[in-house]
Amino acid sequence: MRSTQAIGRPTADPQHRPPGGPVGHQEIGEPVGTADGGRSSRAAADAPSRPARSGCALVVDDDVPGAVGRELHELLTGVLAGCRGLSTVFAHDIAERVARFAQRGGRRVRARLVWWSLRSCGGGDPAQVRAALRTAAALELIQTCALVHDDLMDQAPTRRGSPALHADVERQYSDTAPRPVARRLGASAAVLAGDLALAWADDALTGLVLDSGLPPGTAHRLNDVWRTLRTEMVAGQYLDVQGQATSVPAPARTLRAACLKSARYTVERPLELGAVLAGADAATTRTLCRAGRCAGLAFQLRDDVNDLFADPHVTGKPAGGDVREGKPTYLLAVARALATASGDLSALGLLERAVGRANLPEGALAEVRDIVVATGARDTVEAKIAQLAGRCLHHLGKVPLEPRAAARLRAVLAEITGTPGRLPAPAGLPLGAALTGAETEADG
Repeated sequence: MRSTQAIGRPTADPQHRPPGGPVGHQEIGEPVGTADGGRSSRAAADAPSRPARSGCALVVDDDVPGAVGRELHELLTGVLAGCRGLSTVFAHDIAERVARFAQRGGRRVRARLVWWSLRSCGGGDPAQVRAALRTAAALELIQTCALVHDDLMDQAPTRRGSPALHADVERQYSDTAPRPVARRLGASAAVLAGDLALAWADDALTGLVLDSGLPPGTAHRLNDVWRTLRTEMVAGQYLDVQGQATSVPAPARTLRAACLKSARYTVERPLELGAVLAGADAATTRTLCRAGRCAGLAFQLRDDVNDLFADPHVTGKPAGGDVREGKPTYLLAVARALATASGDLSALGLLERAVGRANLPEGALAEVRDIVVATGARDTVEAKIAQLAGRCLHHLGKVPLEPRAAARLRAVLAEITGTPGRLPAPAGLPLGAALTGAETEADG
C-alpha cells in the first residue's frame, strides 16, 4: 500500500513542527527531465514494492534517484528505530529531521555520478549494483551533513524551499523558550544533526567494506577514497569560511577552496568511487578523476553565478547570499580584479561597501549585479565554465567507456555545469594569471 507519510515523522507532538514536505518531495528547481529518465526521487517513497537493493543494473539505469531513495529508505528505517529506542525527543528533533532531509534529497548529483561512472567502466553485476547503491546512499548522508552545517555557518534561513534545520528547531521552541535560548538550541541541534548524518554515512560505508562481496582490493580502495573525500570536504569548507572571515578575495585562493569543497567532493571523488567499484584500471580511474575535477570546478563557478543571478524560486534559497555573507567567490574576485585593472574606483568602492553587508537591500544587490556584468566578470566566468566543461569532455574521450552509459554520464556533467552541448575552449581570456589558476587546480 502506498504511503505519503515520511519515515520517522512523529505523530502527536505539540512541540514538533515537521520541516519540509513529505519524503520524496521534489526539490524546488529540480529539473523534471533529467539524465535519469525524468523521474524524481519521489519514487523512493512511493514505490516500496520495488526491491530497494535490486541486483538488476538495467532497473537502476531506468531511475537512479529512485533506486538510491529506496536504499536510503531501507537504511534509515533501521537506524531510526534505534534512535527512538534511545529517546523519543532526540528521535523527533534530530534523527527524523536528518532522515527527512536526506530522503527529500535534491538532484542526487553525487549518487548519479557514482552510478554512471560504474556503468561507464563496465560495472553492473549484482554485487557491484548493491555496493554502488549503498555508496550512493552514504554520499547522500554526508551531503546532508555538509548542507546542515553549511546553513548554520552561513546563517541561511532556508534550504530547498523549506526552513534550514537550525531555523526549524529554533522555530519549534520559540513559544516555549526565550529567543536567545531557542536560537542557541537550533544551532546546537544543527551541529549534532550534521554529526549524526556523518556517523550514519560512515556506518553505511563501513558495513559495505566489511560485508559487500566485493574483492578485498576493491573494498580497500573504496575505503581509501571515502576517507580522502571526507577530509577534502572539511578542508574546503574551512578555507571557504576562513577566507570569508579574513576577506581574502584572491582568485587563486577562491579556486583552491572551490577545488576541495566542490570539484573533488562533488564530482571527482564520486566518479572515482564508481570506477573503483567497477574494478577499472588505474589509468582509467585517473583520467575520470581529471575529467571530474574540471567538471567540478565548472560546477562551483556555475553555483557562484547562479547565487547572484538565478531566480530564488528556482534555486530554493535567497538570491545574493554569497554577497551578503561576504563569501570570497571566484566571480566576485574576478570582478574586483577587472575593476582594479581598469581603474574603476566607483565599482571597487561599491563592492567594498556591499560585500559582507548582511542587510544589503535589493537595490544595492542589483547594483552589484550590474558591476559584475559591466566589468566583464560574468562573461569571463561563463567562458571559464565552458572551457572547463570542454576539457572534461576531452578527458572522457581518452578512455574506453561503455558508449550508452558514457552518454548518460556526459549528460549529468552537462546538467550540473549548465553546458548542454560540447563547447569549445574559448581563447584570449583576460586575467591570464588569475584564470590559469583554474587549469592548475583542474590538473591537480
